[in-house]
Amino acid sequence: MKSLRNTALGLSMVVASAPFAAADGHASLTIAIVNNGHMINMQTVAEAYTEETGVELNWVSLEEGVLREQVTSDTATGGGQYDIINIGMQEAPIWGSAGWIEPLNFSDAYDVEDLLPAMRAGLSHDGTLYAAPFYGESSMVMYRGDLADAAGVSIADNDSWENVKAAAAAMHDPDNGVYGACLRGKPGWGDNAAFITTVANSFGARWFDENYVPQLDSPEWNAAVNFYVDLLSSYGPPGSEGNSFNEILALYNEDKCGLWIDATIAASFLENENVRYAQSPNAGNPVGANWLWAWAFAIPAGSPNAEEAQKFIEWATSKEYVQAVGNHPEFGWGSVPTGQRASTYELPEFKAAAGFAEAEMMAIDSAAPEATDLKPYVGVQFVAIPEFPEIGSAFGQEMAAALSGAKSVEDALAAAQAAAVAVMDEAGY
Repeated sequence: MKSLRNTALGLSMVVASAPFAAADGHASLTIAIVNNGHMINMQTVAEAYTEETGVELNWVSLEEGVLREQVTSDTATGGGQYDIINIGMQEAPIWGSAGWIEPLNFSDAYDVEDLLPAMRAGLSHDGTLYAAPFYGESSMVMYRGDLADAAGVSIADNDSWENVKAAAAAMHDPDNGVYGACLRGKPGWGDNAAFITTVANSFGARWFDENYVPQLDSPEWNAAVNFYVDLLSSYGPPGSEGNSFNEILALYNEDKCGLWIDATIAASFLENENVRYAQSPNAGNPVGANWLWAWAFAIPAGSPNAEEAQKFIEWATSKEYVQAVGNHPEFGWGSVPTGQRASTYELPEFKAAAGFAEAEMMAIDSAAPEATDLKPYVGVQFVAIPEFPEIGSAFGQEMAAALSGAKSVEDALAAAQAAAVAVMDEAGY
């Protein structure tokens, strides 16, 4: 099997760049973050951290796919561009095991036991925490109750995909700018590939068999992807192959979506008062129908500012940070990062503001990343092996081509299968 470093880049480690100090002599941290709502809010909340500590925070906010590429490249080569990086459950255990990121050791006051077990486990390797969850998520259905009622349809927890498709069809009204289903179509292993994998899981598909032979040419994958393409082509907005989380959030808040199946964290940013929630649908197999993820903070190995970086991460993922957002005049309790700490769900202020909290926790608790008889690997919407980002990215490109009509589903899956086989063969499986 190829080394992780060769799998990611084919490059060797180089010496990190020298630390950068602010003009007044205080430490300065450069932080690479994904450009979503909670991270954007953090830049405002963290102004108080700089005022208290004198530590200057330099934010590099990137679209999800770009962030993954840049962070992987910089961390793998020891480039030293960032002191703190946003990563998730796919990377943290693998990079921690490889020595790419520093282990995290927080004070007793941090209360690491308060982190939700699923999040802590997914960000650890051999019991050592390598990334701290800023927020965690599963996936669920978010739909317009007013449109559903008017159309005489409803969506139940763990409903069938056929019923969800019927609901999308009933709410679909493109002449008035309303599209029945808004779903991820933008290529990327964490974008369209993540959502499509949950659909495929629910159809009984798997990425690999027990010998890690790719299975993308199976009847289950064919059925799942044909269903996805038909659903979104028939009842989705134009140009869906370019839509990721932020694009769909904007569409939903413009009242242009009947239903959206995506990260539970989206509920914090939905503005329509008629939104309702349901657990993810399935086609007979509920295991893996909803994903599990955390956007977390980690420290690249050898960072000259590792001590200050760890202090910032401890603050940014603490109970105190949740309080700071909840009590902030610009944000409030409905906007606190969720899915990371059990204590958040016990706060009266949060429970009063977050009508989605029960559905979110139900989704997180039901997510099943462990290996099963059906799939031999860890992960729901990803596979916890070093080779998966390359395979998932190639798959995402092929699925976007199928969604746009540039390729048939069968041709797209055949190309994705060939790409996956080539990567796994080269890796020595």
